Amino acid sequence: MKEGQVRIPSGCAISGLIDKTGKRMSGEAIIRSISVMRDRSNGLGGGFAAYGIYPEYKDYYALHIFYEHTAAKKSCEEFLERHFDIINLSKIPTRRMKEITDEPLIWRYFVTPLPTKLAESQLDEREFVARCVFRVNTTINGAYIFSGGKNMGVFKGVGYPEDVGRFYRLEEYEGYCFTAHGRYPTNTPGWWGGAHPFALLDYAVVHNGEISSYDANRRAIEMYGYKCTLQTDTEVITYIVDYLHRRKGLSFDEIASVIAAPFWQTIEAMPPEERETSEYLRNVFAAQLITGPFSILVGFEGGLMALNDRLKLRSMVVAEKDDIVYVASEEAAIRMIEPNLAKVWSPGGGQPVIVRVNGGER
Repeated sequence: MKEGQVRIPSGCAISGLIDKTGKRMSGEAIIRSISVMRDRSNGLGGGFAAYGIYPEYKDYYALHIFYEHTAAKKSCEEFLERHFDIINLSKIPTRRMKEITDEPLIWRYFVTPLPTKLAESQLDEREFVARCVFRVNTTINGAYIFSGGKNMGVFKGVGYPEDVGRFYRLEEYEGYCFTAHGRYPTNTPGWWGGAHPFALLDYAVVHNGEISSYDANRRAIEMYGYKCTLQTDTEVITYIVDYLHRRKGLSFDEIASVIAAPFWQTIEAMPPEERETSEYLRNVFAAQLITGPFSILVGFEGGLMALNDRLKLRSMVVAEKDDIVYVASEEAAIRMIEPNLAKVWSPGGGQPVIVRVNGGER
């Protein structure tokens, strides 16, 4: 099948793995996993999120930035110097590959907010950083901060995901959790900023599907200061997760009950206490309900959540072996890296699988 001959609504591939003990592993495995699902993407986007990869800088925010030109780099660095103490900066290491072309300038900065600026803002540290990210992405032409969490990073671009992984030399990194995405864009353009994962602070989302409620979700989330600038529906999921978890304090179980809320007839049949909670979440956070087919992986500091839409219109398989939990669009992508699995299952629609390192509750 050639690109452009037919629209493939179930296209895109996602994969992820996490070690429940926090033990770090090479990025080689996630590259091999996503490569099995090459036919689900078309070379217009691939990317990875990796957690635990910067232990020597774990107390600093790692800003990964695309620059379209040197003028954007100069303006962005001037902004960063006014707001942050820059501990280290460098180009992100890459390797030349014929499969990856037209790459922007790709830089990495380890930063911490300047105490005076943070005090003047009257914001907590994470909100200060998030607002600075939106400031750069909306006001500095040609600069885009696409990753900004602590001890984690996003690596993405235009290309097939396995090629993007080799381009960024991901096999040289070690982390306790990785997610991956192979993109088959159907309604939005393929470009470096539009590749998955989408991230804000330590939250990173990869998504297979199509959000029919995008316009309503976008208008609602932008009321709280978020800016959707990346020309794709997945971006809004990241901001919804950040809003519900960091700003409203919901647990990831509760977040799943908001964005993939049970149908009202299901809620009515619940036991009284569970029904009361579900009704509250459904009513108070109605604007954050996501409709349309989706399967997503949400990475966060110390954990990973896998979630399907409530009708399970996109495939997702979960498996376990020893201390590692695997998630992918196809079982073959898991067995490529671990053929002898102890348990394999397919979660129900709207039923989250949440894994936390060392039993953490964040």
